[in-house]
Amino acid sequence: MENLRQRLGQGLVQAPGASDPLVARLIERQGFEAVYMTGFGATATTLGMPDLGLLTQSEMVDLARRMVQATKLPVIADADTGYGGLNNLYRTVKDYAQSGVAAIHLEDQALPKRCGQLSGVRLISASEHTARIQAALAANAGSDMMIIARTDALGVLGVGEAVERANRYAEAGADMVFVDGVKTIDDARTIGKAVRGPKVLSIVDGLETSKLTRTDIAEMGFDLVFYALTTLFAATKAVSDVLGHLREAGETSGFAERLTSYGDFQKIVDLDRFSSFEHRFDHADDHQ
Repeated sequence: MENLRQRLGQGLVQAPGASDPLVARLIERQGFEAVYMTGFGATATTLGMPDLGLLTQSEMVDLARRMVQATKLPVIADADTGYGGLNNLYRTVKDYAQSGVAAIHLEDQALPKRCGQLSGVRLISASEHTARIQAALAANAGSDMMIIARTDALGVLGVGEAVERANRYAEAGADMVFVDGVKTIDDARTIGKAVRGPKVLSIVDGLETSKLTRTDIAEMGFDLVFYALTTLFAATKAVSDVLGHLREAGETSGFAERLTSYGDFQKIVDLDRFSSFEHRFDHADDHQ
């Protein structure tokens, strides 16, 4: 697997969101630097439900492990709030590190957590989350996995409190900090300037920040950018469109140019590698 720390040292890293290992493979094939394992997307594709903290720690770690196995790119995983108390947090950090992910982010929401773009987010105190970040760092001792401290204070308490919390978490030793819920370019610019140390920006499609280019984001001072929902929303629209056409027309030939061919799909899932491995060691003919 490529080293995320080294890539970050070379400039802004773009990490499109993946909700499953197949999308992680597609991200790698397009030449991106990293994969973001989105909890929003994982919940939607695994349960068909909204991002309200419904997936368990073991389900998320299992998905992370399978995603790491599917791609050579660094995988950055959503670890929600750490899934409970300090001992739960300890296990979460250890399990994610063992899965092989390059980084996890931990947020300062109170349980039950919810998508940072939704209303109704409740926060724990900055001092409590600072202690939890320090605990995560202690649990992560000896591992190269990065700990990203996320704050959801922007939508609840405003940009000033979000910046203050982010800087406090950075001072506590977090490898990177992440202010979630950024909707405007002005807020992105403020956070990029005022938050010290390495930082993350998450772009959500349909918001003003989606107009920002890679160059814009780098010039604002960000080191890592997530496009958490782009692939999920694109896939949902594409599947919905083809199903609508099939329902109306009763056939799929009219959609052929918009579908991946059977042969191309087998390349994406690396069929040749499995076939070659099997051919090397298959001696079934010896028994005939």
